[in-house]
Amino acid sequence: MSTPEPTAIQTRKLRHIEACLRPDSQYARQTTGLEDVVWPYRALPERNLEDVDLRTSFLGRPLAAPVLIGAMTGGAEAAGRINRNLAVAAQRLGIGMMLGSQRVMLERPESAASFQVRNVAPDIPLIGNLGGAQFLLGYGPEQARRAVREVGADALAIHVNPLQEALQPGGDTRWAGLRDRLAEVIPALDFPVILKEVGHGLDAASAALAAPLGFAALDVAGAGGTSWARVEQLVHHGEVRTPDLCDLGVPTAQALRDARLAAPGVPLIASGGIRTGLDAARALCLGAEVVAVARPLLEPALHSADAAEAWLANFIHELRVALFVGGYATLDDLRG
Repeated sequence: MSTPEPTAIQTRKLRHIEACLRPDSQYARQTTGLEDVVWPYRALPERNLEDVDLRTSFLGRPLAAPVLIGAMTGGAEAAGRINRNLAVAAQRLGIGMMLGSQRVMLERPESAASFQVRNVAPDIPLIGNLGGAQFLLGYGPEQARRAVREVGADALAIHVNPLQEALQPGGDTRWAGLRDRLAEVIPALDFPVILKEVGHGLDAASAALAAPLGFAALDVAGAGGTSWARVEQLVHHGEVRTPDLCDLGVPTAQALRDARLAAPGVPLIASGGIRTGLDAARALCLGAEVVAVARPLLEPALHSADAAEAWLANFIHELRVALFVGGYATLDDLRG
């Protein structure tokens, strides 16, 4: 039996993976700003490294460390392999995972298997994912429920990406009225909903608009890591043609500070250029409940679950060391 030809959207998902692996998919003119967060050092920490406790909870689910695997991909066979390897690593380490955009799954049911990871990760906090713009183009509570139900997710991320869409040929560029539409949809759902940027940063004004809508968390996804505007230009042109536009955004550290002030009391996810355990520690110090990591896991996950697990285990070890030498015994000490 011959293998069916991939659809246009499945082909685009594969090209996204290829583009994300290129060095020029990363911000060239901005950093996350996390490097400027001064981290304390104690020569007499008065505790043992192994006693530093990273356990926490997020959206009512326990985590062995405040770490999520960030949204990456889905919709094609290679994407399914990546998701399964990531999910196995998350299950072994007791951390959470966010899926890539499930629009392709809803429109092409045959691609659903690439998102279904519960058989290898029955216990992890799992977060589904749909694009915000789709809720102005016909999506509503039923599509949100399907995205969660069909993969056994615990929550749903709604991602917002106006710059990426504006630089994508045929992208969704009609965004007027999205806040009011989400104000209708969210109360109709009986699971947590997260507002997520994709890597250009959640600004203060948008965080303030989102704060009253009932989001369970905000993923600031700041500038400084992968630029999805760059990714789109690499996919469609093979090069970055408008680097100034592609490097627009709010750096991760600033996005965290702004969201804390604009949406007080709403839990924050720090993502966007989180590359080391020290980055994670600094982001937690700025008010994040958890951090999410995506791009550094892409290449390991292409190889195996063991490779993804090894990268994550080292990342979590770095986070523990940062707390150890900073004089913190628990995450509550750090947040306090």
